[in-house]
Amino acid sequence: IDEKTESPESESTINFLQLPFKDHYLYVVNEYKKLFKSWRNKKTIESLAVRNLILPLFDRMDEIGSEVYTLHQYANKKDYFYHHSVSVSVLSAYLGKKMGYQKGEWLQIGLAGLLSDVGMVKLGDFAFNKEGVLTNEEKLEIRNHPTYSYRMVEHISSIPYAVKLAVLQHHERKDGSGYPLGLSQDKIHGFARIIAVCDMYHAMTSDRIYREKQSPFKVIEELQKDQFSKLDPRVVQVFVDAIANFSIGTKVVLSNDQVGEIVFIDQKQPTRPIVRLDNGEIITLSNHHNLHIKEIV
Repeated sequence: IDEKTESPESESTINFLQLPFKDHYLYVVNEYKKLFKSWRNKKTIESLAVRNLILPLFDRMDEIGSEVYTLHQYANKKDYFYHHSVSVSVLSAYLGKKMGYQKGEWLQIGLAGLLSDVGMVKLGDFAFNKEGVLTNEEKLEIRNHPTYSYRMVEHISSIPYAVKLAVLQHHERKDGSGYPLGLSQDKIHGFARIIAVCDMYHAMTSDRIYREKQSPFKVIEELQKDQFSKLDPRVVQVFVDAIANFSIGTKVVLSNDQVGEIVFIDQKQPTRPIVRLDNGEIITLSNHHNLHIKEIV
């Protein structure tokens, strides 16, 4: 890209580095919301505008580190959808990097994460605002969004083919139970497998209009259950390891509202660490299946 044509963009990126990560993230969510609304009004996607918006956030990967797993705390019910797109994007890029993808590739994975739900522009307001259970018709309509998303990016030559495939396939599952094509096993692109895990994690840990949020650690246990049937076990493993690695010394609230600090993590069961409660009592969560970590303080 020519420097001169990009100067307004580069000025704003310099300012971003002085912003705390959270403020920068919220700025991106807000700008993404504006872009999305313009697409609902039939404007075409400009890949340069999308890249200029999201890439400065990816540049902060090393600085944000494990906090990437707490992005769901910034989301709110009203703007959940826009938070979801940006968070899945950042999580996917982070996980791609953790899995050893080259920078050019993990940037593409993050871009695919951001674009994976653009097809929701074709759906009615129910997809964003409806409280309560969706009808079967509405559920079927929502299952079309990966196809719509793919069609919106299909002819944009500056978007790599791998990104387009990941956009189309991010709801496919290894056992063939996903949509829109019911693909299984190795037919699902590696980028899509990464987005699938990040998409599920962020959705389940966030407050949504029709569903209460769940604890990240409880969600990880769900992902672990799915890793040998629906998801890619390697993706799940790296995802879980990255959360577990950062957790010793972390203050947590248990599901019975007791507060404590993680003192030991068993790598085989990272979601069930040993916790020292504020009253000094030591609890080994692997022996207490009725208890789980509710939130990280």
